Amino acid sequence: MANTHRYSPEVRERAVRLVFEHRDEYESEWAAITSIASKFGCSTETLRNWVRKAERDSGQRPGLTSVQEDELKVLRREVKELRRANEILRKASAYFAQAELDRRPQR
Repeated sequence: MANTHRYSPEVRERAVRLVFEHRDEYESEWAAITSIASKFGCSTETLRNWVRKAERDSGQRPGLTSVQEDELKVLRREVKELRRANEILRKASAYFAQAELDRRPQR
């Protein structure tokens, strides 16, 4: 996903809209995607991914919407940070507990 912003959102939306509007004029959806992708200078797989994403976002296809995917990424990042912080706190707690034991006078 090196070039995730190679095409503007407007270009993506237009290409997807053309697939939706004209797929019945082709023998298959793939034929429509192939034809329209060549007109926009993108790969067929790229346009197919845009179409599938638009279908999920509009509820026509099962799966996570773009908003849900973004929220999931944020939550996963937060969980990772919290786990890292908990590990640091656990180690610090163990260190200070051991230091406290070492400091106490022996009887």
